[in-house]
Amino acid sequence: MGIYIWIWTETGREAVAPLLVYYALRLLMFILSFVLEDWAIHDLVRPPRERRVALLLVASSYVTWTYQTHTFSNSIETLVVLWSLVMIQRILDNKTRSSLLSSAVLGTLVAFGTFNRITFPAFLLPSGVFLLPHVSRKPLSLLSLCSAGFITSLLAIVVDTAFYDASADSLSHLLRTRPVITPLNSLFYNTSTSNLSLHGLHPPYHHFVASLPLLLGPALFLLWYIRKLTLAILSALSATLLLSLIPHQEPRFLLPAVPLILSSVRLPHSRGLRRFWLATWILFNLGLGILMGVYHQGGVIRAQSWLGQQNLHDLGVNEVFWWRTYSPSVWLLGGKEVVTTDLMGMKADLMIKRVLDATGKCGDGTSKSVGLVAPFSSIELDGWTGHGHGSEHLLFEQVWKTTKHLNLDDMDFEEDGIRGTLVRVVGRRGLVIWKISRPCGDSKS
Repeated sequence: MGIYIWIWTETGREAVAPLLVYYALRLLMFILSFVLEDWAIHDLVRPPRERRVALLLVASSYVTWTYQTHTFSNSIETLVVLWSLVMIQRILDNKTRSSLLSSAVLGTLVAFGTFNRITFPAFLLPSGVFLLPHVSRKPLSLLSLCSAGFITSLLAIVVDTAFYDASADSLSHLLRTRPVITPLNSLFYNTSTSNLSLHGLHPPYHHFVASLPLLLGPALFLLWYIRKLTLAILSALSATLLLSLIPHQEPRFLLPAVPLILSSVRLPHSRGLRRFWLATWILFNLGLGILMGVYHQGGVIRAQSWLGQQNLHDLGVNEVFWWRTYSPSVWLLGGKEVVTTDLMGMKADLMIKRVLDATGKCGDGTSKSVGLVAPFSSIELDGWTGHGHGSEHLLFEQVWKTTKHLNLDDMDFEEDGIRGTLVRVVGRRGLVIWKISRPCGDSKS
């Protein structure tokens, strides 16, 4: 990014446009996935014919060219899981030496992966069991692994503490402050049901009946054609089981399982069945690629970029609430001083109360306008976007809208039925920015 910023400043402009940074990061993730993911599969799958099939399946999966080209922590986790398995395989294959370099790299990857996402260790549980006898016989390998992991963890704690504690302006200050240990904070947060309820709670079987079918589609059928129980497939299955114990479950939590499964299966022997499967595979990935790569939460970047390009003084808004969307990237505002609050999946009545409190009161001079970014499919807002509701009147002015947005996280088939859900989510697709204010001239509230 330093080279990119230098090139941009050479054009005579003061700052890099946030959207250009965004697309540069997308390009970087594409290159990393293209190189590191394929390289890891090349190492994990040894027979040339099976390797070609594995690379083709992974490359043609919509997960690779949508999720893996984003800077999601899950996308990074996928690469770290794959290369951790590569290092473990190299250590296990070397029966005579301690594999000090591979052990050190593995220790670094394990620490980095754990600090990146607390779910990371779930993918390495089976391979860790296979690795234990090796490191117990080779203490130098264990020492190398633990030393690299400790140093990486210490560095991560220092960086996180410096980032989250603005007052820590020196190393001595950092040593005196309470350290920020991200995996522990994440663990405490995700073991609280009240916290997870803000994001949505799911039954234990959700990953098996929803997440895996959404990520793999026809490739689920290929689980009957597993070549053999490799570290890759064992890691994928064990992680799916372990992550199913967590009440909040999203398909992206299983992203690392996709290349692990696709690199462990083979195509059907029957030519007719193979052709039929390939046809369904192509159609599935084209459809899901458009749905997940363009429409699902597709308005979040567009909305934040639009806000960053506006003169917020003229717009009259310096505080924006986001509701039922992915968390917005505040750096896309380009440094503009906008208070951004992510209300996540908060209940509608609580969301309205937060907005009411933020608009102040007309009588004491605290009245102000705020912004609300919400899916157009949120029918709970229909009663407010007209002439107010109850005794507390609010004016909703639509200042921006895109139709390239689907809020698939808000689908409720049990409450609305299949037809009602599709009519609401698809028929009313879109993301809206509302300017909300109190009509002080018409109300004494």
